[in-house]
Amino acid sequence: MNRLQDRIATRKNKEVYDLIRKQGIVSKIDLLEQSKMTGSTLTRTLEELTSQNLIVEAGLGESTGGRRPILYQTNPAYAYVLGLEISRITSKLVLCDLHMNKLESKKWQMTETMTPEQLFGEITLAIRSMMVRRGISEKDMLGLGIGAVGPLDRVQGTILEPLYFPAQGWNQVEVTKYFEQRFDFPILLDNGANAAILGEYWAEHHLETKHLLYIHAAVGLRSSMMTGGKLVYGAVDMEGSIGQMVIQSDGKRLSSTSNYGSLEAYASIQAIELEAQAKLKQGRRSSLLDLEPHAEKIRFGHIVQALADNDPLTVEIMTQAATYFGIGLSNLLNILHPEKVILGGTLISSHPLFFQVSTEVALRNTYYYPTYQVEFSQGILGEEALVTGAAVMVLNQLTE
Repeated sequence: MNRLQDRIATRKNKEVYDLIRKQGIVSKIDLLEQSKMTGSTLTRTLEELTSQNLIVEAGLGESTGGRRPILYQTNPAYAYVLGLEISRITSKLVLCDLHMNKLESKKWQMTETMTPEQLFGEITLAIRSMMVRRGISEKDMLGLGIGAVGPLDRVQGTILEPLYFPAQGWNQVEVTKYFEQRFDFPILLDNGANAAILGEYWAEHHLETKHLLYIHAAVGLRSSMMTGGKLVYGAVDMEGSIGQMVIQSDGKRLSSTSNYGSLEAYASIQAIELEAQAKLKQGRRSSLLDLEPHAEKIRFGHIVQALADNDPLTVEIMTQAATYFGIGLSNLLNILHPEKVILGGTLISSHPLFFQVSTEVALRNTYYYPTYQVEFSQGILGEEALVTGAAVMVLNQLTE
């Protein structure tokens, strides 16, 4: 199996390829200025990249007095990449060209029967079917990037001990080893939050945000950060750390492995479901009981429906959860000071209330505000961020 990093031979070639990739279409004149190379060195580099089919000419630019400059772009058909999302509710596979145009996709519901063996077997069949339909050989496949629920060991390629999967068997899963035994192309693994931030950064790379924070709020809380276009890693997988942030001393917790008073116990889908069930059992009136008469069976789908109908109890519960989430968010802002925060996940997308309340609370509790200005966003890619970022993870290896 060839290393991805070896496909582009020299550091100069990698730098020029990366400049072209980040700008989409760029002229030779602009590349000369940006790369700081001599004209002859840049010409030789562009010829080498063109001969390898890594870049192609994209026409001529506007003249500034002389001959019209040649425009270049990366070749989307040089190779192909696969992105895989492994999450608790749904898992998703995409096949993309090198411009991240989606060519094929498939989704799986993560039911009680979707063990690793079952899911991985179906993914293997789907990959092979996609390659056959598109006439893609394994040598034309750049690799498979996997963004999975953590915690995980990305170096060893293992999903460690994730919580809340509906099916059994998701502890100590050697996911990269499984696919390496079945395909002759590179397999990369990272946590879902890191994959999602890569996807969003790729979608907005023209903005060149230096310090970017991503938080995914759904069944659990996950976060990641980029600085200078690079992911920030710790000594252990940090994806779920935000969920274990203590915001209320001696408060409640969701599981035996969680911190007491942790953020996830107040601002996650599970926490909101439990709060709604508790309030209804206390005798609070709500249209939730019209949707499901048994309080213990109330689920997040019922809560979203009642919220859309402006049910007072549901609005109260969601506002409270968003307030706690905003407090946790302000703690991160006070420590990390990102330029931009992208909020994703089911809690954020389910209703505008959660995003609005949480960001307002966060700003009120940010120490240097308004001197320190931060931009909040729900991102460009939405629910496609993670699976897209998993594919981008592979593409990025070309210039490492």
